[in-house]
Amino acid sequence: MSETTRRSVLAGAAGVGAAAVLAACGSTGTGTSGDQAADTGAVAKTSDIPVGGGKVFKDRGVVLTQPTAGDFKAFSSVCTHQGCPVHDVNDGTINCDCHGSRYRIADGSVKVAGAGGSPAQQKPLPGKTVTITDGQIFVS
Repeated sequence: MSETTRRSVLAGAAGVGAAAVLAACGSTGTGTSGDQAADTGAVAKTSDIPVGGGKVFKDRGVVLTQPTAGDFKAFSSVCTHQGCPVHDVNDGTINCDCHGSRYRIADGSVKVAGAGGSPAQQKPLPGKTVTITDGQIFVS
């Protein structure tokens, strides 16, 4: 018969709490929707991405933006500040809620550095290659 110690109970509770926090962080923001053609390998339809805005596709690790009509951009959805997933696209920026970093939708450059503003936080979001075929957006 094994003996349960207070230390093992507390360690288990801490692990469950950490898992809940991580799950909550990963479940916010936008992801795939019914009108996207994920089964074709496309990330989204061009009509899914608003002009002057964008969408975060956490399950694909990408942010798609459309700074001006017909000009589609793709960036990594991982914040360069501390590796948090970016949360949303709003008011012309790609936003990370972990520490307040904001990236421009046109080129992924830093508009507002995260808390502390150190030089390491001045890295833009890495860009990705966008290909559009028949109204479908593919990213590589």
